[in-house]
Amino acid sequence: MSRCIKAFMLAALVLLVQSCDDDKQDYKVKYSKSSEVKKVHYVFGIHPLHNPARLLERYGPIIDYLNENFDDIQFTLEASRNYDEFDRKLYSRSFEFALPNPYQTVNALRHGYHVFGKMGDDWDFMGIILTRRDSNIRSVMDLKGKKISYPAKTALAATMMPQYFLYMHGLDVTRDVENLYVGSQESSIMNVYLGNVAAAATWPIPWNAFVKDQPEKAAALEVKWQTESLVNNSLMARDDIPPDVVAKVGRLFVALKDTDRGRAMLRELPISTFELANDATYDVIIGFLTDYSKSISPVWP
Repeated sequence: MSRCIKAFMLAALVLLVQSCDDDKQDYKVKYSKSSEVKKVHYVFGIHPLHNPARLLERYGPIIDYLNENFDDIQFTLEASRNYDEFDRKLYSRSFEFALPNPYQTVNALRHGYHVFGKMGDDWDFMGIILTRRDSNIRSVMDLKGKKISYPAKTALAATMMPQYFLYMHGLDVTRDVENLYVGSQESSIMNVYLGNVAAAATWPIPWNAFVKDQPEKAAALEVKWQTESLVNNSLMARDDIPPDVVAKVGRLFVALKDTDRGRAMLRELPISTFELANDATYDVIIGFLTDYSKSISPVWP
């Protein structure tokens, strides 16, 4: 049985057990292949790009790869149920390493994290707005008085960028529509498919996964609008991690594109590469968030 399948089965079991527990209990799903006792343990938190089971399936092999390249460090991947939970863990410094979205990135700089890399393919980091093909939505203003679903208030590409797009095309998103924050990318997409909302916001990676996994449902939807692109998700390390360890992790991520095995892992994400980066790479995000705060809603905690 492959490692990925084992990771998926483990995540599914945890999710099944969680569904039987008190909803107020904290949610935590972790993945680590190795049972070796190593000297140092680092948690790698990834923001909710997908539901926890899918995230563990896709990023678990990368954690295996990191562990294979360190003799004295054990990395564990931790998935969170939703954005609020991930934000709480990140801003309380629970992760040694993290892959947050750009909004979470600039906030995490205030909590002692620093950027050492990022996902490539910035051209694909955009918001998209979906409608049903059989809907009467033709223009942005046709959404006035309607409901729109989003994964979370802190989702940059899938919430803030679509809201800013609608604002720039004449829609007052704080008054003209009812905004529903439904917890995940998949939930946002399903809300428009089921007709619960007139439009759904997401971004290309979860939408493309939905098209691949549920083609019949996806065929009922269309990408009505897409935003301009911004800088993609970052790789961050907490400021107490040794610089040589951070540098090596960065090199290992960048090197994924150089081997058949690494390229196979990247296709599962799916991106073509990781790149080295630093805190200044995300200055453009601060500019966008400043405009968003003035036009729509303050976003700084």
